[in-house]
Formats: sequence, C-alpha cells, structure tokens
Amino acid sequence: MADHAVSEDPRVQEQLDRLAKLSPGADVLGLERISALLARLGSPERKLPPVFHVAGTNGKGSTCAFLRAALEAAGYSVHVFTSPHLVRFNERIRIAGKLIEDTLLADLLAEVLDVADGIGPSFFEVTTAAAFLAFAREPADACIIEVGLGGRLDATNILPAPVACGIAQLGLDHQFFLGRKIEGIAAEKAGIAKKGVPLLTQHYPDRIANRIGEVAAAAGADWIPRGGRWDAGVYSHKLHYRDQWGKLDLPVPRLHGAHQAMNAALAVAMLRHQKAVDVRDSALKAAMGWAEWPARLQRLSAGPLLDLLPQGSELWLDGGHNPAAARAIADYFRAYVPAERPFHIVFGLLENKDAKGVLKPFRNRAITLHSVPVPGHAHHSPAALTAEAKEAGLTARTSEDVESALGWIARHADRAQPPIVLVMGSLYLAGEVLRKNGQAPT
Repeated sequence: MADHAVSEDPRVQEQLDRLAKLSPGADVLGLERISALLARLGSPERKLPPVFHVAGTNGKGSTCAFLRAALEAAGYSVHVFTSPHLVRFNERIRIAGKLIEDTLLADLLAEVLDVADGIGPSFFEVTTAAAFLAFAREPADACIIEVGLGGRLDATNILPAPVACGIAQLGLDHQFFLGRKIEGIAAEKAGIAKKGVPLLTQHYPDRIANRIGEVAAAAGADWIPRGGRWDAGVYSHKLHYRDQWGKLDLPVPRLHGAHQAMNAALAVAMLRHQKAVDVRDSALKAAMGWAEWPARLQRLSAGPLLDLLPQGSELWLDGGHNPAAARAIADYFRAYVPAERPFHIVFGLLENKDAKGVLKPFRNRAITLHSVPVPGHAHHSPAALTAEAKEAGLTARTSEDVESALGWIARHADRAQPPIVLVMGSLYLAGEVLRKNGQAPT
C-alpha cells in the first residue's frame, strides 16, 4: 500500500525517497522483516517505557488520543506512534508530547535504512523501527502504540510485553489482507494479546467475542470485555464507568459523536487495569475535554476553504472510509443537521474501499453529494461515485476537487439558510483539506 509521503525538509525527503526505492510495492504482513531490522538496531522495542498497545477497525486512534490526554493530565510525559499522518509525516511520531523534529526524523530514518540491506522492509516497518529507536533513546513515562493494519502480523506486534492491550470497534476493512469474514478480522486484531497482559475490548456479538476469547486464551492473556468486569454508558449527560474498583461519573467527551464515549471508556479501562503508571480519577475526567483527534467529526475553523462558503456555513471533516465509520458519521449528522439547513457531502474514496457500503447509511437522505478525486492516490472515479450515490437515492454530481465543490455549493446557497458541508471518505483527502485550510496537526 503505497504511502506517497513527502516532506518540505530536504533531508527528510531524501530518506523518504530512499525508502520508496527500498520498500516492496505492496504491504506484505509478517514479523520476520521487522524482527531482523530491530535486531540490527539493538532491539529498541525491548527498551521502551510502559507500552499501551491499541488495535481496532475504527476508534483505535481516538482511543490513543484519550490515553495520551489522561496520561498527560496526570503529569506524565508520553511517546505516541500513530498512523497514517494527515499533513506531515512527523505526525506519526510524537516524542514526550511533541511532534518529532525534522532533523531527528531524518537521522533516524537514515539510521534504519542504512542497516536494512537484504531485508526489504516496508514503509510502515521502517517507520515503526524509527519510532521505536526514538522512544528507546528519549526518556518518557509511557508509550502509546497504535496498530497499523490488523494486529497479529502488524509490525508493532513485535512489542514483547505491553502493560495493557486494547481493541476498539471492529468492522470490515482491509479485507485483502485480513480476510472477508468478521470473525477472521477479529482474530487478527486479537493477535496482539500477550501472556499475562490485560486485553481490554469493546462489547461484540457472540460470534466475534467467542473468536477473540479463543485467541486471548491461547495467548494466555487476561481478556476483559466491556459488559463484564468493566462497563460504561452515557445517560444524564455523563459518561458513567464502572469496574471492580468502583464507579466514575465522567464528562461526556468533547470529541463529537456518540461513539467517542465508548472509545474514551476503553482508554479508561486500559488505564485502570494496569499497574505501571498511576492515573487518578481527576486526570481521567480532564482527558474527556483534553483529547484531540483531527479529521474525526472535526468542525473546521476559519480558513481559506471555509471562506469559500457563505457566512454562517459550517465545514466539517471526517476521514471515515468504511461502512462502520460511515454509520457513525451518518448517525451524528442525522441528529445534528436541522431540517431547514441544506446538507452537502464532498466525497472521495480510495479504490480499495467499499463505496456502496460507505454510502449505504446515507441512503435516501436529503443530501447533495459531490464526488471528487483523492489527489496522488488510486481512487474511485468521481463519475463512479456519483453513479453509486444516485443508486443510493442521493442527489449527486461530480467536481474536479474540493474547492470546486465548495464553490458550487456557495453559488447555489440560500444566504438565509447557509449550508452544512462534510468532507469525508479518505484520510488522505482529509489531510489535503487540513493543509489547504491552514489547520495542520501540531
């Protein structure tokens, strides 16, 4: 899966160009290459601060954001490794709370690539090795590591002994790598389970839960699903959490979407079921308002793209690109958009994603959909997306790019009822929108 990463820093770009020539043309999952690479680098994965390891189809990034917010609210310094990046490659590696600097990033990538002869590591494997090197060398109190793809054979699963593992929402995505049955995907995600390590998960239907239980038992992990030894729910404008140590009444997360409450609850459960770092209730409460996760139901602030729309318009962004994410987005806007306000979706989707499945939750809604390309990536043609949208009962048209779509919306807007606009369908498209609106993650 080509990444097309670029950097404005010439030294970083030099290493990214080296990586592009070295890496295989497609992802080949497995731990052999990352094992060999890290061995040549002195096994940095064995020298990390306490690690929280998070997998899932959707919600794993948000769970990482809540973990980071809680740990930092408790006064700890935290390393974070997530993917993909939205605007700058540096977003993937956060050292003690700050995005990695270009100089250090270039040096680390060069160090990894210099020892990679004969291994042929992938883009993600080199990035993982660089992150682990940084985290092993710079002091911090904790590490948060997000799985890249799947779990069992993901490069991050080389981690020997996390203090807690978590699995967020499960759904169908990356079927080419993980299989087409949800039970098989669940088993791959559960492959991060480690002997003696608590594995905290969401609540799943029996056929999925049973498979996770089998994998966890085989690994010797302590599987702790929501609904058993811990649980959470939202009512009376609070997130209510309980486990064997008591109950917590937490603020509802500031991040938009009902699903974020369960991502936050999973982070709380992971923190409360480990003993390496002590996180007090006050920090867990603060995390509900501190956590940030760009391009997930993000309302954009003033900038060049929002300025293309009439005054009073709203411009939202979400990188959701699979059916489960689309359901959460559709549910949110079904409740959020007043009947009298026009609602538009600017939609671009990579060619390996399920367009019909992503559009299904919006079926027969009062929405105008504007199909656009995803620059620099293999994508569904806008014409094909428009045809799929019309088949789903939506008003749909094609546009050359996001700016053209926003311009059309502005020209056809009723100034008395300014539109609400959502850009969605691809994290790569989301990154372009953040860059063009001047809101790159920091």
